[in-house]
Amino acid sequence: MTEKNSRLIIQNESKSILREALEMVLLTLILIVGIRNLLGEPRWIPTESMLPNLIEGDRLFIEKVSQYTGKYKRGDILVFYPPQEPLKHDPWSEFTRAIGFFNNDTAYIKRLIGMPGDRFEVKEGVGVFINGQLLDEPYVAEIASRNCGISAPYCGPLTIPQNSYFMMGDNRNNSQDSRFWGTLPMDRVIGKASFRFWPLDRLIIFKKPDYLPSQS
Repeated sequence: MTEKNSRLIIQNESKSILREALEMVLLTLILIVGIRNLLGEPRWIPTESMLPNLIEGDRLFIEKVSQYTGKYKRGDILVFYPPQEPLKHDPWSEFTRAIGFFNNDTAYIKRLIGMPGDRFEVKEGVGVFINGQLLDEPYVAEIASRNCGISAPYCGPLTIPQNSYFMMGDNRNNSQDSRFWGTLPMDRVIGKASFRFWPLDRLIIFKKPDYLPSQS
């Protein structure tokens, strides 16, 4: 074998290795995008707005199947892009949003309280009223007792628009939620909290409360 032939063989082998590596990277990206956008993704809790049920550092699995199989239900815990935060739609932003890396989009986690068409009102020191009925909410840290007014102009009474939700944190007096920035368009929802997988001693599957008023 000549020296020239040896160099050609080495070059061909190098190209083959490089091609296989690129194919593996591409396949991995396709799998990541598919899983994240069709099945779900992990998220962690960064604030205290969902105390006492979720604490800082909790790791949750956010499922995305529900957005294809039916509407979300009152009482579901949702992760979403808040309406006051603009989302960039340039190719890089869309790519990083799809793969879940190198992306700086702000996401909140709150409980779905108000459904489209609901007549909604928060009465400080009393609770939340849906269509005139006081919600039974044993999951809250405390009943909302401040903020309604100039700082939180969306306490109602108001009728929730179609294709929108009213989101509230369980830690009612320490949560930036729909009372402050209004209703949430449905297309801003990322997914629903399915279960907490970390820490292991607090592993739990989230279930929709059965003590809330029926859907309107």
